[in-house]
Amino acid sequence: MGKFDYKGLGLRCGLEIHQQLNTKKLFCECLSVLRSDEPDFTVKRKLHAVAGESGEIDIAARYQASLEKNFIYQGYDDTTCLVELDEAPPREINRDALKIAVQVALLLNCKIIPITQIMRKTVIDGSNTSGFQRTVLIARDGYVETAYGKIGIESVCLEEDSARIISGKNNEVTYRLDRLGIPLIEIATSPNIFNPDAAKEVALHIGNVLRSCDVRRGIGTIRQDVNMSLMKFGGTRIEIKGVQEPALIIKTINSEIGRESKEKKKIEPQVRKALESGETEFLRPMPGASRMYPETDLPLLRIKKEFIDEVKRSLPKLRSEIAEELKHYGLHEELIKLILKEDKIDEFKELAGIVKNPEIVAKALVLYPRELASKNNLSEEKINELLNKDILASLLEAVAEKKISEGQVKEAMEKIAGGKELEEALKFEEHDFDKIEEKIINLIREKPGLSPNAYMGLLMKELKGKIDAKSLMEVINRHLK
Repeated sequence: MGKFDYKGLGLRCGLEIHQQLNTKKLFCECLSVLRSDEPDFTVKRKLHAVAGESGEIDIAARYQASLEKNFIYQGYDDTTCLVELDEAPPREINRDALKIAVQVALLLNCKIIPITQIMRKTVIDGSNTSGFQRTVLIARDGYVETAYGKIGIESVCLEEDSARIISGKNNEVTYRLDRLGIPLIEIATSPNIFNPDAAKEVALHIGNVLRSCDVRRGIGTIRQDVNMSLMKFGGTRIEIKGVQEPALIIKTINSEIGRESKEKKKIEPQVRKALESGETEFLRPMPGASRMYPETDLPLLRIKKEFIDEVKRSLPKLRSEIAEELKHYGLHEELIKLILKEDKIDEFKELAGIVKNPEIVAKALVLYPRELASKNNLSEEKINELLNKDILASLLEAVAEKKISEGQVKEAMEKIAGGKELEEALKFEEHDFDKIEEKIINLIREKPGLSPNAYMGLLMKELKGKIDAKSLMEVINRHLK
């Protein structure tokens, strides 16, 4: 679908990004671990809508209650507690999670709220045993700089993640309690994004900030929603859930514009679900302020100046800043991406001091183990063995001391993966360098006029493992001159 006249349509757009944090659960000491083994017990509940702080029942809660569903919750004896079952009051908020939330807020130029109230948000779709989700406003009034101008950050909240759905049929839904209570940071931008490209850029920037902090990784650990309205069609707010990929943001916004353009009746505020095609489908009516009321089991949350100052002193660098640092080592972009993706920045910097060539360090750290794992179907345990820092340091020291060549590092790692001890893996057949050089000279004479890379390609077929690529290229260039 092509671009629209977004200004003429009066597009106003905002993002909500939810990211799990890498700590224990928010209001208890349970581990944040998702499990696939059989649960130890189940409980059955039916949830009811209650009035919020305004004294009214929220429209979305009333809609969910009208569905008359029963909910089954699966739990584990060792990683599910009474807090998750709503049989015991919550404990004080997890300080590690609070620290990460303050870090993110500061990196987004927000103002931290020193005294704040933990709230209950009515949620009766079954995703929480209590019928509400605990959430607390941590900071507000921030911004990010983009090519389209300054985009506001309205709020940064810290809240409980919901239980995850396992199955559903007829009027009965089964949830698992392993995800319930995992700390979740919610970032809401201002609705001052006026075209889809800007929305995508903001999402990437916020993602960069989040990945710089201690957050969980993998499928399902981050969720992003798009809120949008079109002034030309009345400015009705539509919330689109689950726009997972930044690339899908543009397609989804354009698809919603197309849908609203075809509507014959008044568009009602509603929550819709994003599909992989970019189209959306109806989920429920838009919730309002009526679903919020104070948490009575916890005191006011006080974020002291000393705590904020401590967080400021240990603010992490953004991933984009670290990528720029890694470029100074002469690494190409793909290796930099792998180092960042696998969180091997500190290990790389430490090992880079052993040999003069940082590229071989990066390859040994993040590239070779994965290639060998794929080639030889290695277990996770064996991959971790290859990634052992002491083993990598010994291999690189052997290169620095010219006991092995750079080209033999991967082969040595493959020997270790095959069960050989380090000392045995470092043993290679000695090759007569004069004979290797003679082969190079003869090839240049036989096939004159080729580029250095062409000679390299022909020679590496025969000399692979006998001489590293860097040394080979040096000899080729010397004789070409």
